[in-house]
Amino acid sequence: MPEQPPPPGDLPTARVLEQSAADAPPTPRLLLASGSEPRAMLVRRGFQPTLAPLDLPFPADMDGERLERLVERLGHYAFRLFLRGAILRRGSFLPAEATRYLEESQATTFANDLVTLGLAAREDDGRFRLLYPAASFGGTLEWYVARELRLRFGFDVAVGVKFHAPEVGGDLDVVATAESKLLYLEMKSSPPKHLAPDEVGAFFRRVRALRPHLAIFVMDTALRLSDKVLPLLQAELSTQPPPAPRRVVREVWALTPHLYVVNARQDLMSNIGLAIAEGFRALAPPPP
Repeated sequence: MPEQPPPPGDLPTARVLEQSAADAPPTPRLLLASGSEPRAMLVRRGFQPTLAPLDLPFPADMDGERLERLVERLGHYAFRLFLRGAILRRGSFLPAEATRYLEESQATTFANDLVTLGLAAREDDGRFRLLYPAASFGGTLEWYVARELRLRFGFDVAVGVKFHAPEVGGDLDVVATAESKLLYLEMKSSPPKHLAPDEVGAFFRRVRALRPHLAIFVMDTALRLSDKVLPLLQAELSTQPPPAPRRVVREVWALTPHLYVVNARQDLMSNIGLAIAEGFRALAPPPP
């Protein structure tokens, strides 16, 4: 049965209500700096987002030529594989120990690149050690994609956004805005075999709370998405049975006109760009 209202005699008087409101402290104001349109669009949707520092294997104030060389390296899938493995070694490592997908000579070249960039040191017996240990590669992937969205596609970007949405949880990895449209990217740096159903469910809860114009689920892998990733995502769609995914090109898939899944084959940022183009066309009015 619905809860019954209290008897009139139990209600606080107007004086009590006014006095209580007058005694309450003022509500803190969240002031947004200019150029923070992604956060502003979240605030307009009723959220109170904050930014968390990223977990990076390089100093946050790194700039200039070294930064550009690092970004160039991060554009290569092989280097991302190596750096991800080096981070997971949790200490000194031989280049060949970082990943089993590279030849030892290539892994050694990447390790020496990290030394040249000031991000690693050589140790005895051909071993190396990262100078800025990180817990995982996830923060680096988010940082790289956010930077490329800003420079390649002209988006205003926020990365590592604490969502604070009730009963949703988790962070918004990358939030970007352009053409008055809100884009949300979920980044996964591990192979598909490590993707769990609860992670996919959490992603859909964030999408449903945020209601972005376009959402992209990004897997930094060269492996097929159709074996595990697509079925997990399809299972969470509100329409059941779900519509068949549509291959845009390579491993760029449309689950709906506003939800896309991409991997890193042949190039991560190119695939993200293709998904954005498809999504923005879907948002446009029909042709005459």
